[in-house]
Amino acid sequence: MKLTDFTALLTRHQDKTFQMLLPGGGEVPVAFHITEVGYVNKHFIDCGGRYHQSNIVQLQAWVGEDEDHRLEAGKLLGILAKATTGMLPQDAGEFPVEIEYENFELTQFRIQSGDVAGDSVVLQLASKHTDCLAKDKCLPKPGAPAESSCCGGGK
Repeated sequence: MKLTDFTALLTRHQDKTFQMLLPGGGEVPVAFHITEVGYVNKHFIDCGGRYHQSNIVQLQAWVGEDEDHRLEAGKLLGILAKATTGMLPQDAGEFPVEIEYENFELTQFRIQSGDVAGDSVVLQLASKHTDCLAKDKCLPKPGAPAESSCCGGGK
């Protein structure tokens, strides 16, 4: 979900609290806080030698000991407004929003969808996956020796 879509969802439902559903059916406890808003700009090269850049807005969810805490959409809008004043680039609205959450290990999730159920905005989180971005160069062609791929032959 892009930041513009996320903020539009928050704006339409400012008085509602949040629920975040994890991949596989679990959920982030409803007493979570958003403790950070980050802008992550990643420059990298793939195994085929091509350069890439990705930009995301990352929200860190943290569960404290205050089990009665509930974050409302309007409060999160205020937190995001502080981030958009000076920290996020002008085109950040087009960046995907991801949730960073620690449940035994620190994990980053993309927001697959957002909906409303009763008094809550429900975010369905999805796993992130690795992939080869240079399959055309990295994976050997049928019948070609493995050494011809960028991953083989020790080159």
